[in-house]
Amino acid sequence: MTSELPPYDCFLLVSFGGPEGPDDVMPFLENVLRGKRVPRERMLEVAEHYKQFGGVSPINEQNRELLEVIKAEFERAGINLPIYWGNRNWDPLLPDTIRQMRDDGRKRAIAFFTSMYSCYSGCRQYRENIIAAREQVGPDAPLIEKVRMGFNHPKFVQVMTDNLQESIDTLGNTAQESVVMFTAHSIPLSMSGNCDYEKQLKETCRLVADSCGVSQWDLVYQSRSGPPQQPWLEPDICDAIKARDDKQKLDSVIVVPIGFISDHMEVMFDLDEEAAEACEERGIRMHRTATAGIAAGFVEMIGDLVQERMEGRPDRAAVGEMGAWHDVCPEDCCLYTPQRPPAAGGGRPPSAGRPANA
Repeated sequence: MTSELPPYDCFLLVSFGGPEGPDDVMPFLENVLRGKRVPRERMLEVAEHYKQFGGVSPINEQNRELLEVIKAEFERAGINLPIYWGNRNWDPLLPDTIRQMRDDGRKRAIAFFTSMYSCYSGCRQYRENIIAAREQVGPDAPLIEKVRMGFNHPKFVQVMTDNLQESIDTLGNTAQESVVMFTAHSIPLSMSGNCDYEKQLKETCRLVADSCGVSQWDLVYQSRSGPPQQPWLEPDICDAIKARDDKQKLDSVIVVPIGFISDHMEVMFDLDEEAAEACEERGIRMHRTATAGIAAGFVEMIGDLVQERMEGRPDRAAVGEMGAWHDVCPEDCCLYTPQRPPAAGGGRPPSAGRPANA
């Protein structure tokens, strides 16, 4: 005899978290890097990035804005679910949020992660964090199930198409002459080898580029945090800009942070500062495309993903050749056993203390 699951009775936004003042920075980084062999001097170097922004990561405030527009979209669409928010690494932490959900009598939540692509740190690790948080809360913690990845949802693709077109227009280029670099968080090759991260990213890039009529585009990476002896996805955004300029002498380049949904610290530091500086040194005009943020189409996509799961819709929206992604992750989905090389190896520290795509 099988017991029926309770109906979905709440929505949970799951994100990475970030410091909200100078005193938060080091405790936050210690949370992020716990269990990783990262020397303290590297952690201090990362902390300096936050100090340039007053010790405040923009991600929490951006999530508060996202929660407000999700609430409005749910009301418009008739989705009658109370909304909660929990983070992996900083307040509001997942165990505290799940405990509140339990105390409010919630039994089963549907969750959206602030990550659009499948990999260990962008999906499985969040699911592991939720399992650990539920165990911490106890046997009466609510069930939590995530919606599918929306990397090829037509509304997400349309939002990023509109943002890219705005960049093309701002630079005064035609689509045919525009050079576009789509960028995402780099991950170790040992992680990418057991997930569909690259494949999903390339599909989103292709869909957006084709929608704008752009033919000169590359997928590049940023925010590498591993030691030099550990291979990660390449090329780095700054290296790619220099290589392309050496080859064809760029007048302008459009940088599209396709792997990120909001203008958080890595976008602001790695792109708006480091990539912009690399372009300025070479006399290249750069325009950084907006992220999805709280664009109406993106928020509508979240509502669509929630409704299709609640209603068991067979017609799940997706564009391109890959189709709608799976709802339930296979047991071995995005497995990753981190390789821990010796800490004394130099290498670039994590630009904002964040592994991939949160």
